Amino acid sequence: MIMSELDEIRKRKLEQLRRLQSAQGQQSPGEDNLAQQIAQLESMVKPAFTREALERYGTIKTAFPEKAVQVLVVLAQFIQSGKVKHVDDDLLKKLLTQLTPKKRETQIRGI
Repeated sequence: MIMSELDEIRKRKLEQLRRLQSAQGQQSPGEDNLAQQIAQLESMVKPAFTREALERYGTIKTAFPEKAVQVLVVLAQFIQSGKVKHVDDDLLKKLLTQLTPKKRETQIRGI
């Protein structure tokens, strides 16, 4: 009884994985090209990261993928122009603060 239930659960999970893989396989060519460009940027920039900066980049990439791409583009330009050879955590923090728009402070006034 228990083995048949386990087999049934495995079959459902396997079918679910197959559906996910087929759905991912149907990405548009533009998305594939974009993913390839991001991978190229990462392969160029990641060797310049220190361990702490690499950890921070991984966190940013997980939480804010668009911001991670912005960071990659800026750092790739800096590395190509020779302005930066190594990216440490402090440099990455400074870059992130510059890329983040400033928040407006709102004040509530009584009438």
